Amino acid sequence: MKIKWMVIALVVVSVAVALLYGVGDFLSLEYLKQQRENFQAMYTESPTLVVLAYFLLYLLVATFSIPGAAVLTIGCGALFGFFLGTLIGSFASSIGALLAFWIVRLLARDAIQKKFSKQLTTVNKGIQEDGAFYLFGLRLVPVLPFFLVNILMALTPIKSWVFYSVSQIGMLAGTMVYVNAGTRLAEIDSLSGILDPQLLFAFVLLAIFPILAKKVMQHLKRQA
Repeated sequence: MKIKWMVIALVVVSVAVALLYGVGDFLSLEYLKQQRENFQAMYTESPTLVVLAYFLLYLLVATFSIPGAAVLTIGCGALFGFFLGTLIGSFASSIGALLAFWIVRLLARDAIQKKFSKQLTTVNKGIQEDGAFYLFGLRLVPVLPFFLVNILMALTPIKSWVFYSVSQIGMLAGTMVYVNAGTRLAEIDSLSGILDPQLLFAFVLLAIFPILAKKVMQHLKRQA
């Protein structure tokens, strides 16, 4: 019980500080463009410190679902280049998702499962059998917001290591797209134009392929 109250206090304080200091104002595309040269100068002077600070900022944003993760991912490419930027963005977002997952699981999973045990029986069974495939699809195609996937999955029986590993792999393609866009920061006018319809369609195909392949294999085994 003490741990739960400590976690609640941490969440409340973190969100309050973010609102008080207007963190959202600094997590905009316009601010990133304005401050890019200053950030690059700091990175040239103290590369290790800047990488660590940026990673921790991204981690906090992802953990507490503060709006701005997409801009930070673009910033990874703008400030650190494609390869290092992809590493920073991929691990910070995935570890942040795992921390958010743990917080929700600690605070709410048992209560939700107990209150809606009958209604969740089918859902739990489906997650136990195909949870990794469903999560992969949700991570690859941004149908649901990042934070909402963390919350929903935390309320299910999916294992933490499965959640983390699938999230790391599933979000990698999208992370690379945004990081690559960041390397061309001057050409970006808005976030909406980064994922065009053709790219989204390709992601949809990648997302549904594992599920379709599994269903086909199950059908073939039943026919054998």
